[in-house]
Amino acid sequence: MLAGAKANAQSDAQFSQYYEIQNYYNAGAIGTTDLLKIRGGARLQWVGIKKAPQTFLVAADMPFKFLGKRFGTGIVMQQESMGLFSSLTLGAQIAYKLKLFKGTLSIGAQIGFIDQSFKGTEVYIPDGDDYHQPDDNAIPKQDIRGNAFDVGAGILYTHKWFWAGVSGTHLNSPSMKMNAESGENGNEKNYEFQMGRTLYFMAGSNIPVKNTLFEVMPSVLVKTDFTFTTWEATARCRYNKFLTAGLGYRWNDAIYLVLSAEFKNFYIGYSYDYPTSAIAKASSGSHEIFAGYSLKLDLSDKNKHRHKSIRIM
Repeated sequence: MLAGAKANAQSDAQFSQYYEIQNYYNAGAIGTTDLLKIRGGARLQWVGIKKAPQTFLVAADMPFKFLGKRFGTGIVMQQESMGLFSSLTLGAQIAYKLKLFKGTLSIGAQIGFIDQSFKGTEVYIPDGDDYHQPDDNAIPKQDIRGNAFDVGAGILYTHKWFWAGVSGTHLNSPSMKMNAESGENGNEKNYEFQMGRTLYFMAGSNIPVKNTLFEVMPSVLVKTDFTFTTWEATARCRYNKFLTAGLGYRWNDAIYLVLSAEFKNFYIGYSYDYPTSAIAKASSGSHEIFAGYSLKLDLSDKNKHRHKSIRIM
């Protein structure tokens, strides 16, 4: 007897406002402006389903100069829980920037670590379950945890009217040996989980509408782990660099609405995903909110705020 099934999974978290947290996907997407940019937010996926994924993210980046050269630096921190699994990802980023064809090419790298845990003590297998055996060695019976070193890299090209980049996460395909947290029993089984390499392509643009205060901002994100490939596209419209609204579509997964506002360097954004797959029978959708702040930095060679000492005035 044979049975066939299709399943899709991912190692990195999913965000509908990917265009606001580009350095989560691409280590080269840092220091692209003269701003210290900070973003933080949360995503509640598949509301209505017990223990559905919940993700929290903080990302920051800024430019700086060293030996007359321009660089960017950034950090990302992500915490996610789904079912009995939880993971924490931390990464530090640096990028070298150079002028190219009236734009800027940024080449970046990321190093960090991943920590994962599984609540084996909360595993529940009902009596008489025909699909799972209580003595299944593949199911941990104790809480386990493991961590591993992680590496990523990416390039991003930015121009006045558009941006595009290619990147890879988990390039070293880190393998986490997950051991019992108690450490009391040397005979307890150990488990191993490997993060797959993921390749991303991102692109977008700002197209001003002539003689108006409107801008059209389309963007696209494509991702593949070399086994499964998916994509999403978003079309947004911004008024007077203040209010933004748009729609997006994630292939075979969801359609979503995005809304945001920018005022005096503050940013707040919200998105709602409605699933287009059969999961809509169990979930009312997904919610995501981000907030942030941008601070203007002075990277000019001259200090505009120099003052003479009163001793020599």
